[in-house]
Amino acid sequence: MRLVIFGLTISSSWGNGHATLWRGVVSALGRAGHRVTFFERDVPYYAAHRDLTALSHGNTLRLYTSFEDVLPDARRAVREADAAMVTSYCPDGGPATDLVLESGALKVFYDLDTPVTLDRIQAGQPVGYIGPRGLADFDCVLSYTGGAALDRLQAQLGARRVFPLYGSADPAVHRPVPPRDGFRGDLSYLGTYAADRQAALSRLFLEAARRLPERRFVIGGSLYPEDFPWAQNGDNVYYLRHVAPPDHPAFYCSSRLTLNVTRGAMAAMGYCPSGRLFEAAACGTPILSDGWEGLDRFFTPGREILVAATTDEAVAALSLPEGEIAAIARAARERALAEHSAARRAAELVAILESVSAH
Repeated sequence: MRLVIFGLTISSSWGNGHATLWRGVVSALGRAGHRVTFFERDVPYYAAHRDLTALSHGNTLRLYTSFEDVLPDARRAVREADAAMVTSYCPDGGPATDLVLESGALKVFYDLDTPVTLDRIQAGQPVGYIGPRGLADFDCVLSYTGGAALDRLQAQLGARRVFPLYGSADPAVHRPVPPRDGFRGDLSYLGTYAADRQAALSRLFLEAARRLPERRFVIGGSLYPEDFPWAQNGDNVYYLRHVAPPDHPAFYCSSRLTLNVTRGAMAAMGYCPSGRLFEAAACGTPILSDGWEGLDRFFTPGREILVAATTDEAVAALSLPEGEIAAIARAARERALAEHSAARRAAELVAILESVSAH
């Protein structure tokens, strides 16, 4: 299968969750004999933090400065493709959609940010990557978020066929590795700053750090504001401004537990697993997560993942015996490798596209 993708970024993991997901899935597609051309606008923000310059396994990254300049190449690629996809937050979502919809390829939209999209639509706010006709003209719509979000994509945006396509981990990248002194901690958290994660992060991480001054807490991520409340936690909270994707396994494997905190809109909608869940699990690191509807669809609470809603529960998780925590980590890794790998998601994507194409 030949697939063309017009997306946000695959070349830079800085401040977004799209790149890491695409790297694993696109590589898995290539290994399976499919070919992907990924069109990405070469914006200064990502160019300054680019950590990938070429795709492997016969796939192609096409960086461009303006859609008008790349249009002849994009038109040719779409004409030769079996399927053409536009994703959420694609900076040229409008013209890319026009190009895809006028082609003979299977027309696909993939929303990796469904709760944000739906909230903005409901509030009457503009969504630059979706046109005035919504999603009605696409042959199928994929969503990173499942559950009720799928019904709302149909009801609010006119999507005809909707399918969940969740995050994943690439076992070739996300695997157990030796710990690294600079990342060591009792509880770690890896994530870009987001205001709607702050309440949960304060409750499950910062307040836990205040109560456990003898423990070490480590945050890795970009865009944290200067007024982030570091000072109230004394000297046991450590901040790393950016942890590059090649360092993610060492970051996870250097902590006794790692924390997952879900953005507010996504937690409210449910069925919204962060890619960090699968990555940490594949690395064999025990996970402590906030709770949301559908979490048990991906990992079984108490057996494959620990769940906390309060500071007391987070502190209790940090006090569990090593043997119990290690058993949870082993079970989560087995589940991630069996059901949540990049190869599994790539196969699901191909199956969806082939099924829609057959009808």
